[in-house]
Amino acid sequence: MKKDIHPDNYRMIIFRDISTNDEFLTRSCAPTTENATFADGKEYPLVKLEISSASHPFYTGKMKFVDTAGRIDKFTKKFGKFGPAQTEEAEE
Repeated sequence: MKKDIHPDNYRMIIFRDISTNDEFLTRSCAPTTENATFADGKEYPLVKLEISSASHPFYTGKMKFVDTAGRIDKFTKKFGKFGPAQTEEAEE
């Protein structure tokens, strides 16, 4: 392995999922500007995450639907003219 390519500043950091407020503590060298208190009562640097295993649909089994009908209508209106030509016979 090459020498001196890995950072030396690994420390304990709290990673917080902002959508579920779940936290986990692990070692990292991620740069942070905020601190927070973990369940053990000690203060650690804090990294906020948009998504983690606590909120990702693959792990939770729950899907978030965001205005699906509006998106489909918008897509159909925009690209419907490029689809196959529909005749009255095909619809019956």
